Amino acid sequence: MAGQRPFNPGVSLAGAVDLEALKHQVKAEPGQAGGAPAAGGYVIDTTENTFQAMVQTSATFPILLLLWVPTDDRLFDMARQLGDAVNQLNGQIQLSRIDIASNPSIAQAFQVQGAPALFALINGRPMPILQGLPSAEEMQQIVDAAIPNLVAAAQQAGVTGSAPYSGDPDSDAANSAAGAQEVPPEHQEAYMLAQQGDYAGAAAAYEKVLESDPNDARAARERAKALLLARSANANVREVRAAAADNPDDVEAQLAVADIDMIGGQIQDAFDRLLDFVAAGHKADIEPVRKRLLEYFTIPESTDERLKRARRRLAALMY
Repeated sequence: MAGQRPFNPGVSLAGAVDLEALKHQVKAEPGQAGGAPAAGGYVIDTTENTFQAMVQTSATFPILLLLWVPTDDRLFDMARQLGDAVNQLNGQIQLSRIDIASNPSIAQAFQVQGAPALFALINGRPMPILQGLPSAEEMQQIVDAAIPNLVAAAQQAGVTGSAPYSGDPDSDAANSAAGAQEVPPEHQEAYMLAQQGDYAGAAAAYEKVLESDPNDARAARERAKALLLARSANANVREVRAAAADNPDDVEAQLAVADIDMIGGQIQDAFDRLLDFVAAGHKADIEPVRKRLLEYFTIPESTDERLKRARRRLAALMY
């Protein structure tokens, strides 16, 4: 950012947001007329329930984190410009928006006093960019210099994956929307355990649901996600990827890195990694690979072309 005025991360709202909020509050939902820009493309909305998973994905691709209030019309232009800039990079970076009014614990974790606040997140490490409403010059600097520099810094750190596009059924945005749907009564226990971070307990509870109704596709999907997070949500991504590279014939190392791919939204990579492993002369290990893939297969929608291709290839490798 040489030659440009540096950000002033000390821009303080000092009570201004609290005093002015009512004047600028809108009732329209994001995406509605008069409301904030909607999430979409490579822009997602994150809550306290999905925050941990979002942080984990920053080991796969960099994340620009906007702490805001989506009913404050003073923040709409900033959110729109950030979203446009991120979407133009086609998955090199993701914009994650967090409503701090609805998710105050996240604001406390980042030690921010008000909205907006902007952070970068690479490998789980937050880096402050700006606090407070940016000037036009600061906003231009973020778009022209800060975001490209974040992508470059992530690549230098080995964080080179692509963010999932929110139009995909397995994307973070889609999963967040699905989680907002009404939870069936028989899923309540499992759902609450997952929200509390007890993924192993949630998986066991979803298993009980499936014993009563083996055709419950939502329970199967949520069980698979819970098992995935129970195994690998807290894994050191760099260590897992290094172990897989150093031990190409070790099925457990390949299963572990496939988990990381799945958590990062790189479903095709996860499928191909395990199928390529078997095809490369490891048919003796096909059973653990088959079990893991069958688990993964419950996560995307049944119409997903990646799923169809992977099923056909697995069948061909088995016979």
